[in-house]
Amino acid sequence: MKVVTLSEAISLIHSGDKVGISGFLGVGEPLELIEELVRQNQQDLTLVSVVTSQPGKEVGVGRLCENHQVTKYIAAHVGTSAAAQHDYFSGAMKVEFTPMGTVVERLHAAGAGLGAVLTPTGVGTILEDEHEKVTRNGKEYLIYDPLKIDVALIKATKADKYGNLYLDGTTKNISLQLALAADTVIVETNELVEVGEIDPNDIYIPGILVDYVVQGLTPQEHHQMMGDLWTETKKLAGVK
Repeated sequence: MKVVTLSEAISLIHSGDKVGISGFLGVGEPLELIEELVRQNQQDLTLVSVVTSQPGKEVGVGRLCENHQVTKYIAAHVGTSAAAQHDYFSGAMKVEFTPMGTVVERLHAAGAGLGAVLTPTGVGTILEDEHEKVTRNGKEYLIYDPLKIDVALIKATKADKYGNLYLDGTTKNISLQLALAADTVIVETNELVEVGEIDPNDIYIPGILVDYVVQGLTPQEHHQMMGDLWTETKKLAGVK
């Protein structure tokens, strides 16, 4: 594992890459890495995340759609991002709608070296037009291919200097599955600590899966930023 700058980390991503990003509606998203990816403007990306940005303002993955860097989006839901909806309906971006649990299992299958995912989710829907249907033990399933990605961008609460990661609460999201499925794993952390400062029982992603770590906002700065974002979102929605 190597500690690098934001610029160095994002320079490892190339136009045309398949990039997986952790988080859910802004929570657990590596926002600083995403902003640097917008700045460097790598194009023709295939993006893998479960949903787009939180409603009301383009943040996180929504910024990549706003900057028209994404040509294909694999996700369960993209309706919270006006930019993503615009590019989807205009034909500038293809969306491969995949149920959230199926995204997770496809990533896991790629990391575990499995050949496919069989799931009953989507049977009887339009997803049958895109995926082979089989019957096993009297039950119908759709077949999905494993979802291998080039680069994973993950947000951590703490990282030690061996790359072991602590992720707080629901910020875990699909981070572990992304780390397993990616050729290169880049982590943005609120705190970079010495080895041993994270209790081994609290390590969610082991350092053997992590390639690069970037120091992001401090815990205080991150808390303030998320609070300001939530306040702004409420104002845009007319909520007092």
